Amino acid sequence: MDLCRVLLLLLCMAAYEVRDVQTRPIDFVCDYQTRRGLNKVEEIKAAMGECHGSSLLPSSIQLPCVGINMETWGKTSLQEKRGQVWAALKALAEGLQRVRAQSQHGCQSTVLEQLEHSVTNYLHIVMHLEDMGKGEGLDLACQGRHTQHLDQVLKQYNLLLVGKLEYFVLELTDRCQGKADL
Repeated sequence: MDLCRVLLLLLCMAAYEVRDVQTRPIDFVCDYQTRRGLNKVEEIKAAMGECHGSSLLPSSIQLPCVGINMETWGKTSLQEKRGQVWAALKALAEGLQRVRAQSQHGCQSTVLEQLEHSVTNYLHIVMHLEDMGKGEGLDLACQGRHTQHLDQVLKQYNLLLVGKLEYFVLELTDRCQGKADL
């Protein structure tokens, strides 16, 4: 009986992950619920809370730049905005991969893997937005600080998702062709 429950739980988890993988970039742009559903920060925080000793990373990681100067943002091209978001996600993914490779704590490694997977999902979506070109990736006004605290990484990552990424996506909603769930 316990084996059946475990298998059912694994099946549900797999179905949940498959749904995330199936998200198309246009769905992400046009459907707020899809965007909200992809944000796994709270779930990762909960997993971190159950993983004693996981909050201190084995080495520092650069935090993504999340601040927006609205005057400058308004004058920035969509390609540059996309590049800034992509560069922040890419740097975070690379930092997480490096820190996870150094982690000796099995539970921490699992939490870092979940976070890296979440960041990678966003990277793929931003990378595959159509007709955007490459864009410049550096925000020269921003020098991200470093931390060894996973809770600070999660906080900055969430701010990136609900801030800079969300502002960027809202500028793309004219591509939604009659979708109503913005």
